[in-house]
Amino acid sequence: MTTQTARTTTSHDPAARTPQQATDEVLAAVRDGNVSAVVTLARAMTTGERRAALSGLKALRKELRTDSWSRRSRRTYPALHAAGAACHTGAVATATWLTGADMRWSPAPPKLLLEVFADRGPEWQGEVARRLAERPPSAGVAYELMSGLVRLADCAVPTTESYVRGWMDDVRRHWLAAGPRLLDRLRSDPHLVTMVTALFELDDIGTQLEWSYGRDGTEGWIPTLTRLTAEGALERTAMLDACVARLLRGGRTADQRAFLTLLGKLAPTRDEERQRTADWTALVADAGPTVAAHAQAVLGSMALDGELTARQLAEVSRGALFRPEKKLVRSQLILLQKVFNASPELLPELLPAVADAFGHQDTDLQERALKLVEKYAAKVPDPVREEVLAAAEQLSAPLRPRAARALGGAPRALEATDTEPYEEFLPPVPEPARPVPPIGSVAELAEEVGALLTSSGRSDAVSFERVLDALVRYAHTDREALVEAVRPVVVRRWWYPGASEHGRPNINFGVDTYGIEVVLASLFEVVRTSTLHTAARRSAQGLDSCVHAVLEQPRQARLWEAAYRVSADRPPFLLATPTWTSGQVDPAELVARLDAYRRLGVSPGEVDFAQALLRVRRDERADMGTTTGLSPEVAAAVTAATGLGTPEGDRLARWLTDGEPPAPSIQVVTDQESQALLVEVGQVHTLFEELPAVFHAMGVPLQADTHASRSCYHWTVEHEGHELLTVPGRRELVAARLVGLLSQTARYNASGDVAYLPSLAEAPGPAGPAVHLSVAYGIGARNSEERVAAVDALLVLAARGQLDVPLLGGLLSTLMLRGTVKPSRAVDSVRTAAATGAYRTVGAVLREALPALLAGPAHDGKALRGVADLLAVAAECAERTGERGTVAHLAELAARSGSARLLTQARRLHAALGEESTG
Repeated sequence: MTTQTARTTTSHDPAARTPQQATDEVLAAVRDGNVSAVVTLARAMTTGERRAALSGLKALRKELRTDSWSRRSRRTYPALHAAGAACHTGAVATATWLTGADMRWSPAPPKLLLEVFADRGPEWQGEVARRLAERPPSAGVAYELMSGLVRLADCAVPTTESYVRGWMDDVRRHWLAAGPRLLDRLRSDPHLVTMVTALFELDDIGTQLEWSYGRDGTEGWIPTLTRLTAEGALERTAMLDACVARLLRGGRTADQRAFLTLLGKLAPTRDEERQRTADWTALVADAGPTVAAHAQAVLGSMALDGELTARQLAEVSRGALFRPEKKLVRSQLILLQKVFNASPELLPELLPAVADAFGHQDTDLQERALKLVEKYAAKVPDPVREEVLAAAEQLSAPLRPRAARALGGAPRALEATDTEPYEEFLPPVPEPARPVPPIGSVAELAEEVGALLTSSGRSDAVSFERVLDALVRYAHTDREALVEAVRPVVVRRWWYPGASEHGRPNINFGVDTYGIEVVLASLFEVVRTSTLHTAARRSAQGLDSCVHAVLEQPRQARLWEAAYRVSADRPPFLLATPTWTSGQVDPAELVARLDAYRRLGVSPGEVDFAQALLRVRRDERADMGTTTGLSPEVAAAVTAATGLGTPEGDRLARWLTDGEPPAPSIQVVTDQESQALLVEVGQVHTLFEELPAVFHAMGVPLQADTHASRSCYHWTVEHEGHELLTVPGRRELVAARLVGLLSQTARYNASGDVAYLPSLAEAPGPAGPAVHLSVAYGIGARNSEERVAAVDALLVLAARGQLDVPLLGGLLSTLMLRGTVKPSRAVDSVRTAAATGAYRTVGAVLREALPALLAGPAHDGKALRGVADLLAVAAECAERTGERGTVAHLAELAARSGSARLLTQARRLHAALGEESTG
């Protein structure tokens, strides 16, 4: 029966039509991409006909999944979307069909879908609306569809994130399209109160709330909500409570700023502020600095007007004085002094709160708090003085005697040192471990592949190797099962079959592997074997590229080789898969793998075998041509490898016998153009020359100007340890290649990925100038999260006994003097490291860095900003550890008269180290 016949039957005699005819009619309209016809046909179908049509629609949907990006599928999907929505009779099934991932890119227009749903009952319509609204915003459900269903059902409006964000976007879109003003649109919204209430629950909404329009900035969300509150459309108390509750919740800076701005525009009265005293107190203690400062100002004004009890002010003070922000602590101490002057009767309850500042990390604030205590201690009873005296043990050593004199305590109680010696706390020494067992099924592999693709290909290097090896293994043993298991997680990838109009696999995969995707594309046969073969051969010869790509090329070449072999000769597994988390391979395991290749008659991949040689664990250099000096494990592997009788076995035996080659000369130099500290590497031993050409560039000397090669396309460091696994045991070579990029995080405030620094510190091999310079640059990185990675690396090196304290200290001082590393960032890093319990380590590094930083101030009085803070950290380290010693120029600076913080901290460190005065 033709499509035309079916339509005629529908028009004149629906009763004479069979369910199959109805199905054929709808499918024909879907294949034609005629959405309007689908809607018309579906509305004329009976419930039984709709259900009967579902199997055909699902089959067509499955068919389109293999051709998801073609012109045909883009034409068909909207009609299929509408037909499936019309033929499903259950609310849950309908919502599931509407939000399918494959439907998202070419959905049916919401207006036509609402026509389909117009004859359904309100309960059904409301249930579909609710389920659609519960989908995350990433599902892309149209707000017009959700709100239309709510209107049809006349049900309660959903307050989910998708619905509220859709509402905000819809309101803004209509206003920008010359529709009614935002104020007028919201005034007429029947769900205004519900939607605004829900708006306060959204995360990451601050930027959108802060948008303002019009010449005077009065057209926007914040001014409009303020106006609606003033008019009474929004209840004032509820708006104030919502703002304060949102600030108490915390969140991103933009969110906090937006809701604080709205609160300010609402302008709470003093009575309204007084009703929320407990909230302001909590904000002072826990909110971000800007919000806390606002709450502190509100409570400070109330306190000076006598509207806070002593207990309330003490609670506020304890919250403020505990904070790290110096400005907040100073403001609270100033407020307390004003209160003491105005109401001395409050001293007994409030003076102990001042003592909370005795434990602050900034000794200037400790001293400021102590001055308050010294001024008022005589006016409080003995029990209060004893309470403050106990807290004074938190003061730095030079301040404790002053506290004792002011409080009438015994000086020896404060000056006495602990009977137990200081103990340094460092992280456990990391030990190489076996990676998790190989992936045990194609289902598990599919999950791992999905996780890898979801993370944009980023994972730790050992996990990546595990997935790569499993793909090769299962492609050898059960290729069909592997393809079917992985298909659902790759169906939306740009290279998947049918996507050739948008992605060009045979072109794109010829120039880039896209990580694991080149192997997956090879499995699905969407890239020609000849393309992979050409790319593998070209990459094995090495490419002319920047200094950083030298580390990437072997991995790229190995991926191309694996992808080609998956299509060509299907090897049973890869030779170079690590047996240790360090990236190394046991020699006995590599011999066993070569033996399996021999028995199967399979030739090893050139790049894979070379990578295996670089990863195999071997002894220190032994006598050439003999096994003398080899460990029993390596000696047994040499014998077994020779017994294989294959070229690869003989090559492995020689490789193991030769032992580790001598390390190249590596030194820190100054780039003449940028004055940055970089690393030069001398000629590497012929180690790499014996391998395929793609490895040769790693043996070429590295000059300072090579780091800034104009052909370099790297702007940030994106690293999960793959480079460390290319040359395990040779981390200096990796650090030398990456340090130029890493320096940009400190030199240019670039946002880089320095998370590899802890892995660099944990990796095997010597830690020399390149590793230490990397840590120094990380200490001065832009973001605090990045600096934490550098701190972790520093502590790991210290725990392993590999931290060169003079080298790191000298590098840090040079970088700070040149302005490359800001002292304030270095202060944050070393203070964080010390707070973990590594006071001795940090103190030693600072004592090496400080002489160069103090040389100028000692002679001309000019110091880098932040040097006083470095002195404070060094003094705290010396006070805690009891270390003694001298620091060049420190005594001269400490002898100067004055009350500047630099001089105060210099005297403190001078006293802590027990240096003799220069008079």
